[in-house]
Parts: sequence; structure tokens; C-alpha cells
Amino acid sequence: MLLKICIAMIAFAANSILCRLALAQHQIDPMSFSLIRVCSGAAVLLLLYALTALHDQSAHGTKIEWNIKNGFYLALYIVAFSMAYLHIDAGVGALLLFGTVQLSMVGYGLCHGETINVRRGIGLAIAILGILILLLPGASAPNLLYAGMMVLSGIGWAMYSIAGKNMQNPLVSSLANFVLAVPFVLLVYITLYSQSFTQPKGIILAILSGSLASSGAYVLWYAIVKQIDRVTASSVQLSVPCLAIIGGALFLGEPLSWRIILSAVIILAGIGLVIWASAQKGDTKNLKLEDINHERK
Repeated sequence: MLLKICIAMIAFAANSILCRLALAQHQIDPMSFSLIRVCSGAAVLLLLYALTALHDQSAHGTKIEWNIKNGFYLALYIVAFSMAYLHIDAGVGALLLFGTVQLSMVGYGLCHGETINVRRGIGLAIAILGILILLLPGASAPNLLYAGMMVLSGIGWAMYSIAGKNMQNPLVSSLANFVLAVPFVLLVYITLYSQSFTQPKGIILAILSGSLASSGAYVLWYAIVKQIDRVTASSVQLSVPCLAIIGGALFLGEPLSWRIILSAVIILAGIGLVIWASAQKGDTKNLKLEDINHERK
């Protein structure tokens, strides 16, 4: 299980590095990268589905559930992700992305009846403070327009993740979502077609992002999520921005400024506090249930 989790987290971080590498070196435009990424992802998922059906006859009859909203959320994440990485470093982008994802999911929970205690409130405030520090004007601050695109991408991924909790079959559901995302991405590509360009290296990087770091990793991750609790799932994802920052420095030569390091520490600490507070709340509920059951006995 630990090995599978490590592979999934490395793949998530690799998405940021592959995309930034392709765009920073002007090997491809953002929309071509997005379209190749989603199409290659759909192709690999279709292949995996066919291979699974050959070895497991029961899987052949598995009904594919088509949900256009999930396809839209996935497309929003992919398109905004590529646009943002035109002018944002890999590590900074991953930090904004996963910070937004966690905060959006907590916000969604609050809007749907979840309660917030003092620790969770403080954790949220700390995480937001870290994002604000990252975005403050200065030489190392990311471009606000492209930072906003990454935040939008994070919201799309958060909504897709929330919907993913109801996936009965990660492979089949992911296949349907990728197929449904293609028309949305294609529409944006056609709109910006005059700005498109591709080089062989850019195409290869986009295929790697879609086939390995996206579709394959998503299926693996949602299979893992079914075997671990929500708090653990949230906690391990905190490693992704750190891996992306390290990868950006190693493979892209991105600078590690004190602003980025400080923001990363503050954001991850805040989100960590929210997760820890959620775990404590869950433990308290479990203890109360045990007490009730004990009294009934």
C-alpha cells in the first residue's frame, strides 16, 4: 500500500513538472498540451478497460456511468492547469493547486452541514495566510492572473475529487470522465487554435502527462482512497507540493526563494492542522458511539 501511495504522489507531482517543462521551453502551447493530455489519458483508460474485460468477464458487463458534470470539472482542471503553467513555476503551481483543493473541499463540507471547531478555523486561517504571503507583490511573487488560473484549476479538481467519492469502479468512472472531458477541452482548443504550435518533445511530454501521470495515477489513487480513511488521504497529498518544488529545482532549475519556502511551510501547516482537527473530531465521535453501545449492552 505504501508503495502505491508513493507512486500516486510522485505521479501527481510529475504532472506539474511535465507541464511546466513543456511550456517553459516553448515545446507546445497550453491548449494543445491539454488536448493531447486528455485524449491520451482517455486512450490509456480505454485500453486498461479492454484488458480488464478480457481477463475478467464480470468486468465486461460493468455499466459505464456517464456524468457530464464530472467531465466538465476534469476539463476545467486540465485547461486552467495548463494555462497557469505558462508563467508559474512548477512548485508554486502545485502549492497553489493543492492548497486550493484542500480549502475548497473543507469549504464544501462546511456549506453542506459540517461543523468547524476552533482548531480547524485556525488551520484554515493559517493556510489562507500562507497563500496570501505567496501572492504578495514582489520579485518572486507569481503573476496574479496565472495564479488565479491555478486557483480555478484547484476548484475544478476539488469538485472532481468530491464527485469521485461516489465512484463504484475507479477505472470505469475515470474512463467515462476523460471521454466526456474531451469535447470541453476540444472546444477551448478550437477557440484558441490560431495560437497553437507543437514540437515533438512537447507532444511526448503531454502524452506522458495524460497516460501515466494522469489517467493511470487517478485510477490507482481512487482505488487507494477506498482502502484508507479521508484524513490519511488528505494528509499524504500534502507531500505533492513538496515533491513538485524539489522536482522544479532539480529538473527545471527553478529558484527556491525564502517566500516560497515560508509560504509552503505555512500553507502545509495550516492544512495539516485542519486535517488533524478533523481526525480528532472523528475519534471523539467514535468514542461516543462506543460509549453508547457499551451502555446498551
